[in-house]
Amino acid sequence: MFKELIEKNRYSFHESFATWQDAVRAACQPLLADKTIEAEYIDAIIEKVTELGPYIVIAPNICIPHAQEGVGVNDTAVCFMKTEESVHFSDNSEHDAKLFFVLASVDNAVHLENLCELSECLSDEEFVNKLLAVHSGEELKNLTCSMS
Repeated sequence: MFKELIEKNRYSFHESFATWQDAVRAACQPLLADKTIEAEYIDAIIEKVTELGPYIVIAPNICIPHAQEGVGVNDTAVCFMKTEESVHFSDNSEHDAKLFFVLASVDNAVHLENLCELSECLSDEEFVNKLLAVHSGEELKNLTCSMS
């Protein structure tokens, strides 16, 4: 999955964002650019977080923006964004994130495979720390998850 992120240019790096909504929009841009998703998918993610709270922040520094399957999604894919400064999803610092993995899905089986691989890698604290230290696609390409 990480190899595909690099090959398909599905990653970005940013300094900071004024709002979590701006961060989510930016995180989705690689998938929007290659037509994997439509703008309505980004709106659906933002709407769900507004409605349900920061459920997409799954661990300190880790956020997995996603919305309902099929709404504005043309293909199953994952993309990655890293910010230097934490993005605040609430007043609680436990809801801050620097690593964003946007999930889009039309194929539930592939989606679950991606989610399993991602979950395994993100459960490796050493790997997460390495992700937090990358600043470029080249550095990202040189990372490997020992779990995959």
